[in-house]
Amino acid sequence: MNSQNIFFGSNIKFLRERRKMNQESLAEKLSLTRSKLNALENGHTKAPQPDDYLRFSDFFKISVDSLLRVNLAKLSELKLRELEAGNDVYMTGSNIRVLAITVNEQNKENVEYVPVKAKAGYRSGYSDPEYLSKLPRFSLPNLPKSGTFRMFPTVGDSMLPIPEKSDIIAEYVQDWKSLKPDTLCIVILKGEQDFVFKQVTVGKDGTLMLSSLNAMYEPYIVKSEDVIEIWKYRSFLSQSLPSTANGQDQMMKILLNVQEQVNKINKNGK
Repeated sequence: MNSQNIFFGSNIKFLRERRKMNQESLAEKLSLTRSKLNALENGHTKAPQPDDYLRFSDFFKISVDSLLRVNLAKLSELKLRELEAGNDVYMTGSNIRVLAITVNEQNKENVEYVPVKAKAGYRSGYSDPEYLSKLPRFSLPNLPKSGTFRMFPTVGDSMLPIPEKSDIIAEYVQDWKSLKPDTLCIVILKGEQDFVFKQVTVGKDGTLMLSSLNAMYEPYIVKSEDVIEIWKYRSFLSQSLPSTANGQDQMMKILLNVQEQVNKINKNGK
């Protein structure tokens, strides 16, 4: 990455001055020496440690990603307050963080299952290892070792031919912008909104278009600040067999049959 596009040093200086703190007082708050803080602010530390990023992120309540890649001095006061409230302006997931996980006795990541009754609690406990440890968890073969996976139940028929009440196994997405258009995902939304299983297309304006496989349902747009997490579809478990044809497929077959009949009539009439 071009170092000219990294704003960590200037950002922590800007945030310090915004709070009307001098270097001595901030360094004391963060258990740093003043000389190290000065070096970080002026870019004299070529390779800050991960602890340094997390220390400032936790103190200022701003994600590591934004501290690194957004020039905070150019944002309005309203945007800065939104940022501090958790509405991240740099859309690569809600923030760069260590995703809370659980592991088995062999120190391998479990696949946690989020049942329907646990959905409400998940919105507040998704980053709490203690909360996650109370969820059902298990191991599945043939999952990539590099990813983190969870299982989510679905409701409704908006994703037919994937059957209703399927359990979706999905991989955590850190960088939302890496998603290709119409990627199948579980999207965790804030507030009273449900978890949704949709095709996700990330817009240039930071919005996400969510569309169903079932053409009976219209696509709709959500703002990035309304999204907590995105999990990319990998597979599903179901006790039902997928439908071989939905209503749209059947209509298409009828239309094709009519077209064939018309073609035969035209051919016989010549």
